[in-house]
Amino acid sequence: MGDPTEQATFEHMMALEPHGADTYVGVGPRYPWGGLYGGQIVAQALRAAGLTVEPEYLPHSLHAYFIRSGDHTEPIRFEVDRIRNGRSFVTRRVVARQSIGAIFNLAASFHVVEDEADVQAVSLSPDAGSPDDHLSDGWSHVFDRRPVGDMRRSDAGLSRAWLRMVEPVADDPLLRACAISYVSDDLPTDGAIALHPDRKLVREEGDWERTFMNASLDHAIWFHRTVDPAEWHLHELRGHNLTGARGLAIGEVFSQAGVHAATVVQEVLLRRVRSS
Repeated sequence: MGDPTEQATFEHMMALEPHGADTYVGVGPRYPWGGLYGGQIVAQALRAAGLTVEPEYLPHSLHAYFIRSGDHTEPIRFEVDRIRNGRSFVTRRVVARQSIGAIFNLAASFHVVEDEADVQAVSLSPDAGSPDDHLSDGWSHVFDRRPVGDMRRSDAGLSRAWLRMVEPVADDPLLRACAISYVSDDLPTDGAIALHPDRKLVREEGDWERTFMNASLDHAIWFHRTVDPAEWHLHELRGHNLTGARGLAIGEVFSQAGVHAATVVQEVLLRRVRSS
């Protein structure tokens, strides 16, 4: 499968190799902080689940737990459990493993599209402007990011950025949901930090690790409408609660045209670094 330390493309990461019944293996690149990126594991697990589902069933939600940090030098084994095949809904469970054991657990549900009412109750904030109004500060070779304001020091407890995949994503609802999943793990931590009373201590890149340690704990996405992730989308995450070193962020993903594509919820571990 090649050297996992290379700058693997999204297409490469989604090209999971079958290893027995309902089992797939994938790899990921080394990220700036070392190890693996949670959004990659979410996307690959959803991809593995989708490979066991008939194409008329589209992903409508996922719920996941990050159990251990992943190692970019090892392949990741995704084991799919076919929980239920129904007429309208299909349910899958996926466990991602490396040599250390289980590193991630996901439950995903797929739904046949039904011709029923389509009502959007939330809207794109006009003050977010357009991507052209903001500067890129992306850290990933897979997607670009343009923050709207200071994501970590917002007095409104709000974290917002325009995001898009760098390379085209095939016109496949499953792959496009995987791409949304990939980028969805980028902002929730900032949404939680926006609630923290010490958030203004993070004044520059070098202060980050000296102020907080953080890790994604669990993650949920509801996919409402299929969009093209290679186009700009506004991710708007609000810090919802912070207690016991756990911060909760809730938010939406909107296309530039204002289409509400997805809802994202994540709880993160957020600890103030104590001087020794």
